[in-house]
Amino acid sequence: MKPLEVDEVIFYLENRWGKRYDFRLFKRQNHVYFQMMWKYLEQESFPLTEEEYKNSLADKIEILNRGGYSDQVRNWFMTVNCRPRLGRAVSLQLMVNEKMKEFLL
Repeated sequence: MKPLEVDEVIFYLENRWGKRYDFRLFKRQNHVYFQMMWKYLEQESFPLTEEEYKNSLADKIEILNRGGYSDQVRNWFMTVNCRPRLGRAVSLQLMVNEKMKEFLL
C-alpha cells in the first residue's frame, strides 16, 4: 500500500475539479470521515496561505496513511462523482480499523 502524498492529492483536485479544496477529518462513533469542503485555496476569502494549506493537508494525509486508508482515499478521489457546494461537503466514510484504534488512543 503506497502512502498518499500532498502533491498527489493536489493533482487529483486540480485535474478533477480545477480547485484545491480544503479538507476536514473527524471521528464519529465507529467511523472516520474525510470531508472535502466547499472552500478552496484559490478563493480570496480562504483563510490559509498556500504553505498553511499544504501543511494542513499533510497533517490529515499523515493520519489517513497511518490508519492504512491511502488506497481507499485514492480510489475515492478517482471515482467520486460530485463536488462540494456551499454548505455541503463531500464525505468519504471510513470504518475505524485496528490501526486507527491504536492511533486514536
